[in-house]
Amino acid sequence: MSVKVYIDGQEGTTGLKILERFKGRTDIEIMKISEEKRKDNDERKKFIQSSDFTFLCLPDAAAREAVELAGDSKVRIIDASTAHRTNPGWAYGFPELSKQHREKIKASSRVAVPGCYASGFISLVYPLVKAGVMPTDYPVVAHAISGYSGAGKKAIAVYESEDKPQEYNSPRQYALSQAHKHLPEMMKISGLAYEPVFNPYICDFFSGMTVTVPLITRLLDKKYTVGDVHKVFSEHYADEKMVKVTPMMGEGVLTDSFLAANTLSGRSNMEIFVCGNDDRIVLCSRLDNLGKGASSAAVQCLNIMMDIDEQTGL
Repeated sequence: MSVKVYIDGQEGTTGLKILERFKGRTDIEIMKISEEKRKDNDERKKFIQSSDFTFLCLPDAAAREAVELAGDSKVRIIDASTAHRTNPGWAYGFPELSKQHREKIKASSRVAVPGCYASGFISLVYPLVKAGVMPTDYPVVAHAISGYSGAGKKAIAVYESEDKPQEYNSPRQYALSQAHKHLPEMMKISGLAYEPVFNPYICDFFSGMTVTVPLITRLLDKKYTVGDVHKVFSEHYADEKMVKVTPMMGEGVLTDSFLAANTLSGRSNMEIFVCGNDDRIVLCSRLDNLGKGASSAAVQCLNIMMDIDEQTGL
């Protein structure tokens, strides 16, 4: 028996990637709205309310509007926008964080999919705060690079145009005002008392991402070695299939000391690296910004809500 799925915003990058991950699935019936009515609220309301699951691949305002259109229907909503990620009434769609996160996703009718940068950041910081290694007031700094596919349709068009500006050939740092839209969820979900300093870069490759958080051990409440920190991550993600902690650097991992950001492009998983030394530990998360950072995470949440193998289609 199949479930009815509607994607509000199915022509956007995330919507299209979700559709790709549904190919070959016989347990999903995709509801397709006509092109001329995709912004007609009466038609959207009809599709949302008659679906079993609705994905929201929309700007924040439109996502909030879609939730209102759902009314008191029984539809279960999976929102890929920023709109509901810090709302306590919504499940946060990162099941690997804890048993409680996975159970809330499974039982909820409202699930907010994490942001791409936030996924990488939270995968590194949440386990350390939960284990008591990182104090909640630790002065966290994060650096991240992403492929240009995460910058939206207009930016993608510029990057892929024949008359691309020269500066687009270089990594471009942005969010210099420290007001990036992912900061609220990065702080709240990780359990931090303050927002981190966040330095993202967009680069001239299509998809893929690394997020890096340095850890200065002299600022911790007690001394931890790089091995101690690696053990925290290994134990936290021990039973997970889509988030894997790699062996320590030098144990057949990153033998040339380079960490490429596009290695997991097109993939649905995430890798975590613990590098550095006992004084300065470098934590890195690698993922596809369109995969575990968006569409794959959304489909994984759907699978959990359907009570089937969460890797189905991934």
